[in-house]
This record gives sequence, C-alpha cells and structure tokens, in this order.
Amino acid sequence: MMKLPSLNGKSKQPKRRPKKRKRSLADWPPGLLHLLDWAITFASVVLCLLLLPTRLPGMELLGIGPNWLLIWVVAWSINRSVWAGTLAGIILGLLQDAMTSPEPSHAITLGLVGLITGMLQKQRFIQEDFISIALIVFVMVIVADAVFGLLLTIAGDRSTEYIWAYYQRVTLASAILSSLWAPVLYYPLNRWWQRLKMVNSH
Repeated sequence: MMKLPSLNGKSKQPKRRPKKRKRSLADWPPGLLHLLDWAITFASVVLCLLLLPTRLPGMELLGIGPNWLLIWVVAWSINRSVWAGTLAGIILGLLQDAMTSPEPSHAITLGLVGLITGMLQKQRFIQEDFISIALIVFVMVIVADAVFGLLLTIAGDRSTEYIWAYYQRVTLASAILSSLWAPVLYYPLNRWWQRLKMVNSH
C-alpha cells in the first residue's frame, strides 16, 4: 500500500508516547519507607534465628554451623554508632537465649561484638568490602567464643579442661564458616541500608 503524502508535502510522523518514569524509593512517603525498613530488618533477624539451628549442605563443619546472629550484628554495627551496635547485640543475644540457654547470656557476647565493631568503624580502621567483613566476622567469632567460654568457667558448672578443649575444636570451625557465609547476609542488607541512607540524605 502506498503512503499518501500530506497537503504540505511532508509525511506525518507518529506521535511518541512519553515514557513513564519508574517510581524510586525517593517517591515513597517517609512513614511508609520507615515501615518498610523496619519490616526488612525484622524479617532478616527472624531469618537468622531460623537458620541458627539449621544444618544445610555447605553450612556445617564438625557439626557446627555459621553464627548467623553474630554476622547480623556485625553487618548492623558496621555503619552505626557504638551504642546502636551494642544495643542490637544485646537484643539479639536475648533472643538467642530464648532459643537456647540463658546461662551464661549470649547478650554479653553479642553486645561486646556490636561494641567492638562500632568502635572499629568509628576509628575508620576498616573498609566496607567483603574481605574486611569476612575478617571482622572471623575475629569476632573467636572473641565471642572466648568470652563465652570464660563465662562458663566462672559459672563452674563444668570442668575448665573440658570447656576449653571443646571451644578450641569448635571456635575455628565456626569462625571459618561464619566468615565464608558473612557476605551472603551482609551484601543485601548493606545495599538496602545504603540506598535508604541516600534517600534520607536528600
């Protein structure tokens, strides 16, 4: 079919429809955005609590799994104040006590992890990359297990030799697994919190 020319000798060009702009986080109401942030944060904590007793392929070494709650505390504290990190560690420690045993309390060890991680970030001793996060998690697992073993020794329920022989075998396996799996949890959470921080800064 031949295209008929227009009266002025020029063919009519089809009108282009304006493209719809994708809605970004900056377009969300602040209240709804904060609600979404709390929902994602809460869901990530619940996921860590569910993963804690789970032993999936590749997530177990000598019967030990990654310390997911400790990884979460490090991921949270790396971009926040010392007190925010400490408080988050205490809260998650109390949640772990509810799932395991409250004596000695995990709130002490995880609170200490949040405190140290927050201090490291405040002094700018660390960078926010996967290698640094894995290294921090590795060291924090050793610190947390050493403190927990010390608390068990002070309690006097078991022999000192048994406690430290057990933790020497378990701590290294937990530190290795936790540091290897740390980026899996850290990357999506940190990406979300950084995006939210950019939106709030505008």
